[in-house]
Amino acid sequence: MSKHVLSILVEDKPGLLTRVAGLFARRGFNIESLAVGTSEIEGLSRITVVVAVEGAPLEQVTKQINKLINVIKVVELDPEAVQRDHMLIKVKTDAATRSQVLEAVTLFRARVIDVVSDAVIIEITGDTSKCAAFIKILEPYGIKEMVQSGVLAMGRGSKSITEKVSK
Repeated sequence: MSKHVLSILVEDKPGLLTRVAGLFARRGFNIESLAVGTSEIEGLSRITVVVAVEGAPLEQVTKQINKLINVIKVVELDPEAVQRDHMLIKVKTDAATRSQVLEAVTLFRARVIDVVSDAVIIEITGDTSKCAAFIKILEPYGIKEMVQSGVLAMGRGSKSITEKVSK
């Protein structure tokens, strides 16, 4: 199974995200990650989708997404594109384990966001493998809660998905 990262530039219109996600669902593709946010152009948003594809061609879905009203542009990003996850993790700690957890935070260049007597909330940003390794390190201490954004990705170099787009 191969993973593909799509960057989709869209107009800010109600229901568009549902229509985009529906195209993947109808084709039997599993969306592994989905992130949506505003772009540098007012009125336009950017959807980043990580999709797992097994045998079926992704090209047909990207063509169908391009045909949707309010979709400006669809780009499949290279594997070398800059990709980052963002996570918040609440870890169980006590007086004996807090220093070990904080040492792991320093090692992974994460940040402590909140500390209470029996838990620490940690923020980490990085590629998927870095975040997964950090989770593995924290598991023995007891992960109480975890939330993760979808993958954010951007192609390397000076080109932009919004080039030649005027709004």
